[in-house]
Amino acid sequence: MRLFSIIVLVLIGACSPVKVTHVDKADEFSLANYKTFDFYKVDVSGIDSPSYNERVGWIKDEISKQLKQKGLTQTQTSPELLLNIGVVLEEKEQTRETTLMDAPRYMGQRNYHWESQDVVVNHYKQGTVTVDFVDSKTNSRVCEAVASAVDVKNENTAKKNSASGVEQVLKKISGM
Repeated sequence: MRLFSIIVLVLIGACSPVKVTHVDKADEFSLANYKTFDFYKVDVSGIDSPSYNERVGWIKDEISKQLKQKGLTQTQTSPELLLNIGVVLEEKEQTRETTLMDAPRYMGQRNYHWESQDVVVNHYKQGTVTVDFVDSKTNSRVCEAVASAVDVKNENTAKKNSASGVEQVLKKISGM
């Protein structure tokens, strides 16, 4: 029964739309070493995208919620751990390779040549979020986590993806 539970959890995790692509943490880093946290104050006045600011807000809210569940307190006065969030949104192309079945039918031409090609079938945006954890006493990065997912327009799905991504990142950096 326990093996079945583990397999189900692995399959559910494999189906997640968010993928943690990189985690780099200092050997001595543990969330348990910190009692307080806050986010770096970043000037986003030059970013004229309400949806960008809103989605970064969702990520911050989810990080705050999950760190509080782990016993940390968010404070603006001398936090022990500072978090910096970086977001990159890239245009991507989904392609498929043509096969011999896609080749036109020609008869009687001796010099006919056909090669497979990549054909663009879709354009989409992929978002990559980097969260840097900085020890405020030493002013050094103690952990970096990177997660990526396809940008979705549906607000509820985007919020769920944010929650899932934060949960995955915190599990990875906690060693679970």
